[in-house]
Amino acid sequence: MAVSIVLTNQKGGVGKTTTSGAIAAGLSKKGRNVLSVDLDPQGNLGFSLGMNIEEGHTMYEVLKKEIPIQEAIRTSDEYGDVLTSNILLSEAEMILKGENRQLVLKQVLKEVEDDYDYIIIDTPPSLNILTVSGYAAADYLIIPMAAEILSLVGLVQLKETIEAVQDSVNPDLHVLGILLTRFSQRTNLARDVQDMAKTVAFQIGTEIFDSKIRTGVSVAEAPAHGRSILDYSPRSNPSKDYREFIEELLHKIKNQA
Repeated sequence: MAVSIVLTNQKGGVGKTTTSGAIAAGLSKKGRNVLSVDLDPQGNLGFSLGMNIEEGHTMYEVLKKEIPIQEAIRTSDEYGDVLTSNILLSEAEMILKGENRQLVLKQVLKEVEDDYDYIIIDTPPSLNILTVSGYAAADYLIIPMAAEILSLVGLVQLKETIEAVQDSVNPDLHVLGILLTRFSQRTNLARDVQDMAKTVAFQIGTEIFDSKIRTGVSVAEAPAHGRSILDYSPRSNPSKDYREFIEELLHKIKNQA
């Protein structure tokens, strides 16, 4: 049975999709069978993993139950399987109806969970039905957070949403940690944010990853080439940091098992 990991933050521009792609790439390179699921109507995860998001079936059709999930899954050259999305998914509030609508994603993923070691789910930068559906289907949450003051705003609301899901549809949901991105150890601001993030992590019942993702122009360039940062610029500081982070991630999951 696959381990499901959701990347979440209601604030955009924190490296959520880059982190999702890096995890998928890193685990694939280790020989794991990986399914990347794009729950963001912007479709950035599929695009950054080399997919043409305007071709083929998408998550929209799967959630509408127009097609089985197996027909929508596409295979990338280097990063395992991918379930893409596009702007049509923004209609999720209308297509997901009923008392248990937040469980639809979990139900469709159950059909393929035995085919994978890991399912990586990228969520939109908001707290809507798509995000909650991701939480309901997840074993673990990772919260990427830019080392900036404004990134702390909204984490209290995120905490409340996580607790609501734990109290209702997914009591086994575990917050694996907060990952600081766009980090520069040399600045006082980054160190101050790190200290404040530790307080927030404690309130959420988690901790900050030891690994920190440094800034680098390659992070912005990689998606345009349809490549993970690990392949686009393997010697860059962010790439080195992500490889370290993936090792830490696997260690934490092993300890939770």
